[in-house]
Amino acid sequence: MARIEPVNIESADPKAAELLGNVKSSLGMVPNIFATMANSPAVLEGYLSLSGSLGSASLSAQTNEQIALAVAGANTCDYCASAHTALGKMAGLSQEETNRNIRGESEDPKAQLVLNFAREIVSEKGRVNEATLHTLRTNGFADQQILEIFGQVMANIFTNYFNHLAETQIDFPIVNSQIDAA
Repeated sequence: MARIEPVNIESADPKAAELLGNVKSSLGMVPNIFATMANSPAVLEGYLSLSGSLGSASLSAQTNEQIALAVAGANTCDYCASAHTALGKMAGLSQEETNRNIRGESEDPKAQLVLNFAREIVSEKGRVNEATLHTLRTNGFADQQILEIFGQVMANIFTNYFNHLAETQIDFPIVNSQIDAA
């Protein structure tokens, strides 16, 4: 059971109702995470603004989903593992790849660099090793992409921790954020 209950769009604060209406128009549904964030229209608006800005950055939809999955795995967030597995499939990732991504792994060497970086940001609380940045740069990542990966990691830490606090009820096909390495 959720510790913070989702808000019903019909009874929501006018600003929250508008934001939830936009979410519904965009996704065809209002995921529980957004309905729960709607308890504070400022929190919902802030997250949607950050997410929207990062979504229009230079990283591909697949890369964004891979980062989200790796961060969900690192932070053991089943809600985000479930949501981003569904979104990752919509972005063209296979089930096998989404499972790997939750473990911080990828078959694609360039994606693996991104996931290593994302998980290092999480595990080292942003204090990334200089060698990591050098490796990214020598493999074609400009500072713009490095900062966008960082931004995606931070946006996903926000949602992971939000779900831990609220105990958001999963409204996607459930995926365990601790998928076995076997």
